[in-house]
Amino acid sequence: MDELGEKEAKGGAFGWGIIGSGEIARRFAGDLALVPDAVLVANHSRTMAIAESFREACGSRRAYSDLDSFMADPSIDAVYIATPNSLHLAQALKSVRSGKAILTEKPLAPSHTEASVIQREATRVNVFAMEALWTRFLPAVIAAKAKVDAGEIGTIRKITAELAYKHEYEPESRFFSRLLGGGASLDLGVYCVSLAMHFLGQPQKVSGLWHAAPNGVDMRSEITLHYDEAEAHLSCGFDVDGTNHFVIEGTKGAIRLNAPFLKAQRLTIYHGFALTPPFGPLPGPTGFIGKLLDRLPVPGRQVEEYLFEGSGLQFEAMAVMEAIRKGDTTSAIMPMSDSINALRAINMVLSQPATQRVIKL
Repeated sequence: MDELGEKEAKGGAFGWGIIGSGEIARRFAGDLALVPDAVLVANHSRTMAIAESFREACGSRRAYSDLDSFMADPSIDAVYIATPNSLHLAQALKSVRSGKAILTEKPLAPSHTEASVIQREATRVNVFAMEALWTRFLPAVIAAKAKVDAGEIGTIRKITAELAYKHEYEPESRFFSRLLGGGASLDLGVYCVSLAMHFLGQPQKVSGLWHAAPNGVDMRSEITLHYDEAEAHLSCGFDVDGTNHFVIEGTKGAIRLNAPFLKAQRLTIYHGFALTPPFGPLPGPTGFIGKLLDRLPVPGRQVEEYLFEGSGLQFEAMAVMEAIRKGDTTSAIMPMSDSINALRAINMVLSQPATQRVIKL
């Protein structure tokens, strides 16, 4: 089909192309079905066999193993880059230089310097670019941000967040591989840091520590963002299954994005009596007693649910489509500067020597 015929067949729909064939790529493809006017028109993988398998499983119209041919496909309006972290820079640059808008899976790049290169090039060629930090676009997070901005919990004084999932040490896996850009901070910590900056802005100071896996990548990291009147205490790791809550404490109340906060569908608001132990938002309901207390009706505690179908990736896709159709080259909710600042904070902590050179497993 020629370019005119392809555009006529697509009609007013928005054409997505996906680079990558892993779990997150499949989840994104599945959630596109929940987005009005979104069409998965093409996908790219390292081999044609993998590309065809993805196409058949996810309903893509065309499969590619040649990246140049993929980029030349006129039906692609935006590219979702869902490959290992170490490939993001090269693939993002190739995409924007081909005139394709990009949504790059988190982290935008392994370092803030590489992320800055992507931002500069996207700006130079006037093409939309955004990191796929999908949590910012969830209805529960949008609601929490609106409540904070409206002053419902007063001035923020503290944010506490943990995101940790136990993974057995496998040096060749994407979680631990140096070659693929592994480590807990880039896989999990970026959610904590980015979301904290979403509520508090860029910090005045960053501190922290990290513990090394046997191959030297971070198994666990503790990061603190310091502000004039607030602090964000953030932790991430592959060593344990964490509480995985995100708690915002203000001068008049608190909000907890319930676990797992990266795909939050429920938030809890605390005022007055509900802020007092053992009913308050910290450390979150753990164990039988904690979970029981969290279910009891308590004056001043209100639970709001924001349920959705699928994995939750459809909301970032819709935001990208809306921005591109408006002619924007960046997102107001997830600007490239925020991606760079979050990576800078992570890189600052990881640039220090590990506090424990090797974690014994």
